[in-house]
Amino acid sequence: MSAERGQVSGLEPQREWWRGACIYQIYPRSFADSNGDGIGDLPGIAAHLPYVASLGVDAIWLCPFFSSPMRDFGYDVADYCSVDPSFGTLRDFDHLLERAHTLGLRVIIDQVYSHTSDQHPWFRESRVDRTNPRADWYVWADAKVDGSPPSNWQSVFGGPAWAWDARRGQYYLHNFLTEQPDLNVHNPAVQDALLECARFWLERGVDGFRVDAIDYAMHDPHLTDNPPSPVNGRIRTRPVDFQQPRNNKSHPDIVQFIERVRALTDRYGERFTVAEVGGENSESAMKSFTAGAKRFHTAYGFSFLYADRLSPQLVRSAIEAWPADGTTGWPSWAFSNHDAPRAVSRWAGPADRSACARAAMLLLVSLRGNIFLYQGDELGLPQATLAFADLKDPEAITNWPRSLGRDGARTPMPWAAHAPNAGFSSARPWLPVAGSHLPLAVDRQEAEPDSQLALARRLIALRKRLPALRHGTMRIMDAGADMLIFQRAHPAEELLCAFNFGRRPHTLDPAPSGSWRVLEAVGGA
Repeated sequence: MSAERGQVSGLEPQREWWRGACIYQIYPRSFADSNGDGIGDLPGIAAHLPYVASLGVDAIWLCPFFSSPMRDFGYDVADYCSVDPSFGTLRDFDHLLERAHTLGLRVIIDQVYSHTSDQHPWFRESRVDRTNPRADWYVWADAKVDGSPPSNWQSVFGGPAWAWDARRGQYYLHNFLTEQPDLNVHNPAVQDALLECARFWLERGVDGFRVDAIDYAMHDPHLTDNPPSPVNGRIRTRPVDFQQPRNNKSHPDIVQFIERVRALTDRYGERFTVAEVGGENSESAMKSFTAGAKRFHTAYGFSFLYADRLSPQLVRSAIEAWPADGTTGWPSWAFSNHDAPRAVSRWAGPADRSACARAAMLLLVSLRGNIFLYQGDELGLPQATLAFADLKDPEAITNWPRSLGRDGARTPMPWAAHAPNAGFSSARPWLPVAGSHLPLAVDRQEAEPDSQLALARRLIALRKRLPALRHGTMRIMDAGADMLIFQRAHPAEELLCAFNFGRRPHTLDPAPSGSWRVLEAVGGA
């Protein structure tokens, strides 16, 4: 429940457009297919931008659409400055960008600076020998005397983070797939090349970048082994879970490159940068990457994305890590995305998922910081269940059945409940449409005045209307173990946000004096 006291008076001072923004994440492969090949594409996105704009969001974030062999579905980039034919053409991108701007939507695109595809021309040249012009553009190292890899580092997707290349007679580093060799971002020439790729898209008019896995962009040059992780009761499904990634990521020199990226984007006016930073202990890296006015505007981690349970304690710890005292950057929050199982399936059983989706949406729009809405969150979509034969994600296949569940979060967007393939495509989709998503399809919810979609629109509009929600202060108040109560405040208004995480009803008395009114309530509040 959210309650308000006071009225906004006068004009709000001009602020950066991104501060407190609601950003809608689009996974192009699964959003809308325009040409009947079963794969979502840029024209499909452009055709549905009026729907996205109707949500009231400020911007869209497009996951990779660059040329790629698609071993990791676009995060293995073979050409940073071209569009993969499965998604369309550069002309299609330009049309999408123009259409979005006409509708009042900013456009943020992914940038992958820690690694490329092994099919990228840079890597093809680098692996030829040890003396070519790009020999130092990737992380190469000799074997140990016994022929084993240079260090004990493990790949996020399973197995050692080193692969042997017979032509060079050396190992190369890959923190993700073998087909995703790590760039040597310590090398200034590599930084220059990446910045030129960024400039290419800035010149086309993009409004900012979401920088993928930036914490993996630099490593300990001495290749020191990682220490083992403590036995803390956490489930370990991959070799990487058995060690602390102290030496293969988050090297202090990363901030020098981050400052170069920020300096470039600042030359283009109101551009926005957000970093993805993963791992259990990511807060210190996120704060370092966003400290001051010369680094990224914001960063988001996985405190909510991998949480099996939503609790007052989880929210409190996440929020209190980003105090509004000038010592940290501006926070960003996401409950679901393309790398994590959908939140409503992690946080609620089947009988409670509708209520969970409504409460989660209210909580998300109430938080201080930027909020990211993953496609389908506005519909309350649960995680899709896929048979092993239908899996496409290499991580899921390697670590079956204990996988991250990324395919289940990437199934096609359900546009029309009774249309073939839920209106996503006229052909068999690259991933099957989830049967559980059909009752939640866009066309069904458009016809229901109190649907999850209607609620999402209403709450996003509320956040845009009230400065206290968009960029006001936030103070968490003392409450019972199953209650979360916090205040959002602005000079002209004050809001009280209360969430009951338990089964027992609670009575809330905001204050003995003053005039309060309920702005929004879900779940019978």
